[in-house]
Amino acid sequence: MKLKNIFKYLIAGILILYLNACSNATEADQLFEQTPTERLNARKTELKDALLSSEFGWKAVYFTDNTVLGGYTHLFKFAPDGTVQMASDFDGDTAVYKSEYEIQLGSTVSVTFTTKNRIHLLSDSDSYPIAALESEGYKGDFQFLYYGQENGDIVFRTNRTVKELRFVKATAADWADLPKNLIMEQNVIGGASRPLFRLLETNDGSTKHQFDFTYTTPTRYAEANSIEAGYTVSYDMGIGFTPTGIVVSPAVEVGGQKLTNFVYNDVDGSFTATGTGGVTAVIKYTDKPLLLTDDYKMLLPGQPLAWFGFYADDYTVDAPTNSPLFYAELAKINAALPAGQEISSIQIYTNHSLGTFIYYTFVGRAALFHFVDVVEDAPGKKVILKHKSWSNATTAAFVTSLDKYLTDPNGIYLKRESFRLFYSEPVYTFTSSSSPFRMTTWKLN
Repeated sequence: MKLKNIFKYLIAGILILYLNACSNATEADQLFEQTPTERLNARKTELKDALLSSEFGWKAVYFTDNTVLGGYTHLFKFAPDGTVQMASDFDGDTAVYKSEYEIQLGSTVSVTFTTKNRIHLLSDSDSYPIAALESEGYKGDFQFLYYGQENGDIVFRTNRTVKELRFVKATAADWADLPKNLIMEQNVIGGASRPLFRLLETNDGSTKHQFDFTYTTPTRYAEANSIEAGYTVSYDMGIGFTPTGIVVSPAVEVGGQKLTNFVYNDVDGSFTATGTGGVTAVIKYTDKPLLLTDDYKMLLPGQPLAWFGFYADDYTVDAPTNSPLFYAELAKINAALPAGQEISSIQIYTNHSLGTFIYYTFVGRAALFHFVDVVEDAPGKKVILKHKSWSNATTAAFVTSLDKYLTDPNGIYLKRESFRLFYSEPVYTFTSSSSPFRMTTWKLN
C-alpha cells in the first residue's frame, strides 16, 4: 500500500475515534449537567408514574418490627389529584377510606400520607398492643423513601427505621378478599373446639424437629422453642394474614431454604409451608403438652410455700401463653359483677399457713378464698386441686365458671416458661388437662 493511502486511512480512523469520543462526552455532559434538583424532580416523576401505573393499586404487608410485631396488610389506590384510597386488616374495619398523599422532595424522594388514614394506626404512639410497647405504639411509619423498582415492585425504605418495604401490584381479588384475612386471624388464634397445644414441626427432607409454638394475639407474634435436649434452635416470627394462610417474617429456615408462606388446612387447623426436596414446616395442634415437667411437684403437700399471681392490669395479662378460653372467662366474670366491680387478680397459694387456696381479688369488692386440697397424679405429671370450701358463697357464684378449670378433676399441669414478663420474677403457666384453658402467672416467692 502506498504511503499516501496509509496516511489517508490513518486520518480517517483518528476522525472516527474523535467523533465517538465527542458523542460519549456529550451524553456524559448531559447527565452531569443536571442539577441535583433536576435529578430529584426526575425521580419524583418516576415515582408518581409508578404509583399511578397499577390498575388495582398496590399491596404492602408491613412488618414494622419483626422482632416483636407481626405484619399488617395495606392496600393503596393512588389518584393523580393527590388522593389515595386505602384499606387494611389492622383490625375488624376493612372498609376503604380516602385521604391525601404527597410525593415529597428531601434528601431523596418519598411518598408521604399527609392526612389520616389506616396507615397512621401503626404510627400512633398512644395506641399500643401490649404494655411493653407503651409510647412506641406499633412502631410504624407513614413516610416511605423511594429506592427504585425491581421485578415490578416499588421498593421503599421506612423514614424512621430505614427498613425495606415493598409495594406489589394489587389485584381486584386483593380488595375483595381483604376481610378473609380477619377470618384467617381467628384460625391462627384457634377456636374453642381445637386442642390447646400447638407445635411447629420442621422437616429438612431427612430429619424432623419439633418446637413448642405459642402465638400472641395482640402483637401478631409467635415463638417456637425446641423441645429436644441439646437442640437449641428456636424461631421467633411476626405473623401476617392472607385469605389462604399466613406469611411470616423472619422466614423459617429449614434445610437452607427460607419458608415464609404457610397454607391453612381447615380440616385439622394446620398451616404448612412447602419447600423443595421434601423440606416443610408445619404448625399443627397436639392434645397434650409436648414436654411434661416436674414443676408441679412444688405444689405438693410438705413443700415450702409457693405463691403464683395473675394480674388483670399488669404484664401477665399480655402473656402469649394465656388461652382464648381464659380471656373469655375473665370477661364473663366482669360481665356478671355489679357495675363498678371487676376482677383484679387470681392467685394460687400452696402450703400457706392458712392452707392451700385460690385467692380472687376484685376492684370494688372483698377478696374471695377457695380452699382446696392438692392430690398428686405422678404418672400424668400433674396435680388435682380438690374443692374444700369457699370463704363467701355469694362471691363464689361469680367465679365458679372459671374456677372449674383450675379445679379440673382430670388435673392441671404446671410449667415454668422460658420468657419473662417485664419483671425478673419467673413465669409459670397453669393448664387444664382436659380443656383449652391456660393461665400464666408470676411466681412471687
